[in-house]
Amino acid sequence: MKEIKICKMKLSDFATVIMGQSPSSNFYNEEGKGLPFFQGVTDFSYKYPNETFWTTVAPKKAEINDVLFSVRAPVGDVNIANKKCCIGRGIAAIRSKTNQIDYLYYLLKYQSIKIQRLGTGAVYDAIKKSDLENILLDVFEDPNSQFQAGSLLVLYDDLIDTNRRRIQLSEESAGLLFREWFVYFRFPGHEKVKIVNGVPKGWERGKVKDLGDIVTGKTPSKKNASNFNGAIPFIKTPDMHQSSIIINAEESLSEIGANSQKNKYLPPWSILVSCIGTVGVVAMNLLRAQTNQQINSVIPKEDIYRYYSFFCLSRLKPLLEAVGGGSTMANVNKNKFENLDIIIPPDTILENFDKIVDPLFKHVSLLTLQNRKLAQARDLLLPRLMSGAIEVSESNIEISKEAET
Repeated sequence: MKEIKICKMKLSDFATVIMGQSPSSNFYNEEGKGLPFFQGVTDFSYKYPNETFWTTVAPKKAEINDVLFSVRAPVGDVNIANKKCCIGRGIAAIRSKTNQIDYLYYLLKYQSIKIQRLGTGAVYDAIKKSDLENILLDVFEDPNSQFQAGSLLVLYDDLIDTNRRRIQLSEESAGLLFREWFVYFRFPGHEKVKIVNGVPKGWERGKVKDLGDIVTGKTPSKKNASNFNGAIPFIKTPDMHQSSIIINAEESLSEIGANSQKNKYLPPWSILVSCIGTVGVVAMNLLRAQTNQQINSVIPKEDIYRYYSFFCLSRLKPLLEAVGGGSTMANVNKNKFENLDIIIPPDTILENFDKIVDPLFKHVSLLTLQNRKLAQARDLLLPRLMSGAIEVSESNIEISKEAET
């Protein structure tokens, strides 16, 4: 086995650090007439930072393939710029001097905890440019080893990203069909159905509670540590931002904790709706789960109501904000939620919709599971690979490419 030589190097020895700067308000412009301006580096997808608004003048610019590193509140988030953009004061653009972009990205990701310790501040942690430039990192001496390590790890993230695009396409296809059938009323046979009082004849006006049982989540007592850290996902609104189908959550409950509130269990494929704070985020759980009190959930009364309920509730965000008292800190309690007005199509139409959409969402669930396994494998490989504990070679990369296809 070839020995991987590692040396200590300052970040400034192999990369240039550009600290971001927030432009003044007169630099802001309408979308499409300037450069995108980023204030944070994290987002749903690898290589795609959050795009907030635009500016025609860029005080500090990041180029394509610059590694974006958060330097304040919090320190240590890492991403890669996929386009030329402006960066706010919470971001540093780190530009490789050797063009080993993937290696630099994973190196900073691997050693982010070490860098986080440099953060100081009374209100929130922040790191200065000089401290970031002078941080000593463990770096592969051989450029070829750097390339191979980055190339192997990027295979995992590229496959995850491909799966995410496939998930997006499947969800968009299902959403377009929902809009065609249940918003525009162009469902099969609609030509023969009259519109009566704004809805097709045979359709009913109802309430959210007519879709199934409504469950408002609850948090078990935190005084009892045995209530937590088990196998039952405990879903909160931030978990719902990651995917429309939730496999696991940041926090979990034990059987003891979950059984202390048995009436809060949600069977798989329940529809979860955030109703406090950021309202109107909708997702489904793949496993039996519970949620906190910020989420109202619908347990569909029949399977054919599942996907209709998902898309129907996804369209209620403006109404939830209005009922809850605004978009900033809205609060929609169970009574308000379950009494929101909806329309309910006949079962025959719901059955046909379910037959078409169910395979799409089963495909989404498989891709979501695959992405979880890929992320776990990548995260196990990252420290071993970047520390030199295991060797990477061209044959490793070829094997991984074959597995990808």
